[in-house]
Amino acid sequence: MVYLNSVLLAGNPQQGGGTIQLVMMGAIILVFWMFMIRPQAKKAKEQKKFVDNMQKGDKVVTIAGIHGTINKVNDDNTLQLEVSPGSYLKIERSSISMEWSAAVNKAAAAEKK
Repeated sequence: MVYLNSVLLAGNPQQGGGTIQLVMMGAIILVFWMFMIRPQAKKAKEQKKFVDNMQKGDKVVTIAGIHGTINKVNDDNTLQLEVSPGSYLKIERSSISMEWSAAVNKAAAAEKK
């Protein structure tokens, strides 16, 4: 008889455990959003602002590591980049690295002091 009672009790779990699991799942989703999605969206917004504000004379570095100065900003989302005097490349605006360009400009400003 003891065996029969333990089988019946095991088949009927306690009610209310689902709300705790639901709250925990919500907390995991919130943490994921705060540490993964939000920072990436912020960085993408800053990159777009950087690309939209580029103008002639800015010193930039491409994602491929090519250093140059913007010679012309075209209407078709491309730039004419002067990599050495008289040598030009036509590149996409999206290929400019915001971090590397900032590092190059920061180093250049430090040299001028």
